[in-house]
Amino acid sequence: MLTRIDHLGIACRDLDAAIARYQSVFGLTVASIEVNEVQGVREAMLEVSGSPAGHSYVQLLEPLRPDTPVGRFLARRGEGLHHVGYGVTDLTAALAAIGATGVRLIDERPRHGSMGAAIAFLHPADLGGVLTELVQARQVGAQS
Repeated sequence: MLTRIDHLGIACRDLDAAIARYQSVFGLTVASIEVNEVQGVREAMLEVSGSPAGHSYVQLLEPLRPDTPVGRFLARRGEGLHHVGYGVTDLTAALAAIGATGVRLIDERPRHGSMGAAIAFLHPADLGGVLTELVQARQVGAQS
């Protein structure tokens, strides 16, 4: 069901400073910078590698406001790992299969994610405290 680790989501207070840090320390390249009003973040996807299974990224997340999920995370825990995103080929099927195991779905239906992907989150309490995101990458040539 899982095809790869798609990305690691990292909460940060200053997106521009975090981008500069990851570029200078690791030599990562910015693949996209977006504002996602629905999720309340300004985010950057930095490419780690490409493989036949797909690309991997570090996703840097700066909250737009303190009352957003990432804003509350920063207030409670400070900067750091926010979630792990796993690639799937069929998000709807993956949600059905995972939901059938008893894992609570934060998102019962796919929603819009970074770079045109379809995403859904799984409840961290059912997965060892790890907020988990499933990602179905936008198909090449598909409209977002």
